[in-house]
Amino acid sequence: MNTIEIRKISIVDLNTDAIVNAANEGLLAGGGVCAAIIKAAGYDDLQAACNKIGYCPTGSAAITPAFNLNTKYIIHAVGPQWIDGNHNEPKLLYSTYKSSLELAMKNGCHSIGFPLISAGIFNYPIE
Repeated sequence: MNTIEIRKISIVDLNTDAIVNAANEGLLAGGGVCAAIIKAAGYDDLQAACNKIGYCPTGSAAITPAFNLNTKYIIHAVGPQWIDGNHNEPKLLYSTYKSSLELAMKNGCHSIGFPLISAGIFNYPIE
């Protein structure tokens, strides 16, 4: 049975096969969700894995090991920056979530934790 559960919890405390990081295209350490994940996973290890990937375009996702977290993988999902809703933001955000789910399935994940991608410093409206 497939279920969706919405919980207000720190993403680094989830016990899932994968968690999603709200990432930037350069896969560089950032603020908010990204900062919490990289700190909990172990900055040096996670940033080195991201540096190996190098770049992830908006609307896409990349995967790394989770290192010190209680999960197998971190999926780095690059959502769009909100401009005004007329620059493909909804389509890009959809693609970001879809890419994350496809990557999770490809890697045998049965559970995944998502933050609100693009809702932080990328200013995507929460509603």
